[in-house]
Amino acid sequence: MNRFTVVLADDHHIVRKGLRTLLEAEGDFAVIGEEADGLKVVDLVERLRPNVLVLDVQMPGLNGLEITRQIVQRGLRTRVVILSMHANETYVLEALRQGAAGYVLKDANPAEVVEAVREVGAGRRYLSRALSEHAIEAYTQKAQAGASDPYESLTTREREVLQVIAESSSVSEVAARLGISPRTVETHRENLMRKLGLQSQTDLIRYALRRGILPLED
Repeated sequence: MNRFTVVLADDHHIVRKGLRTLLEAEGDFAVIGEEADGLKVVDLVERLRPNVLVLDVQMPGLNGLEITRQIVQRGLRTRVVILSMHANETYVLEALRQGAAGYVLKDANPAEVVEAVREVGAGRRYLSRALSEHAIEAYTQKAQAGASDPYESLTTREREVLQVIAESSSVSEVAARLGISPRTVETHRENLMRKLGLQSQTDLIRYALRRGILPLED
């Protein structure tokens, strides 16, 4: 039996604890790290080099889709399983397009989560059964054929600034969180708003909600 190393990224401690208990009970998984802050996940993965990252799509600081993109961009071999409450096609397509190997709904039964991590760890792909048992290839083809998107023109730093600003942080708080100067934050903010055609902070927040960067209120 293959043994897979796993990192868990979710901002809820109880979720991470539950996932750790679930996976380690199987015997072929070793959870070697956990993280609650989206801005720290990629560095943790680069340091630990797990086989699989189990990643919440809604993370503070940096969302799961952008984390996935950065992992792929850095050439890391860690494969990503996205955990999400969202079953709509937009989220699934975006996750696959950014390089996720698996997409599992948070209301899936525990056995399905285990199966997803095991399949992805073995080099295969996995979609929650609730989405479709036969749709992985179709979803992937649609994701690869997606139309051009202004968001794709943003740099990695602009994407980080976009999310942290949208989380209602002041410029000084954003600067401290990202380890850059307030003037640099302002420059990135101006550039990203120009690229996205946004005019105000309200526009920025609405865009982040529509894009799924921020969670919609229940």
